[in-house]
Amino acid sequence: MKRLLALAFLASGVATTNTWAAKEIDIRAQTAGDLAELCSAKSGEAASDAKINFCLGFAQGAIDVDLHYAGDKKRFCIPRPGPSRRETMTQFARWVGEASDRRSMQAAAGVIRFLGDRFPCK
Repeated sequence: MKRLLALAFLASGVATTNTWAAKEIDIRAQTAGDLAELCSAKSGEAASDAKINFCLGFAQGAIDVDLHYAGDKKRFCIPRPGPSRRETMTQFARWVGEASDRRSMQAAAGVIRFLGDRFPCK
């Protein structure tokens, strides 16, 4: 009897786990336009948290790689204290929308170009 109850309990747990499993989403950013759309996700929109997190993580990765290889020839100089990542990427999305040719830029190159325009080194 105890075995039967234990099996029933485990089976119900497995069924519940499968019911609550998160849906897989596919987020990609090949172009600056793709990334700008992700960065512009509105709260309450489907997968908005995942889109914003991807946007911020993608941008941080692009920045880290660019700074790693820049040496003394940095293409941008973010002030300290600087704006929040979220604020900066909201500005990026706006910047992409201001000129149609920016939408087709490679995503990482778009982020770096935006930062160079927004935060030029003096």
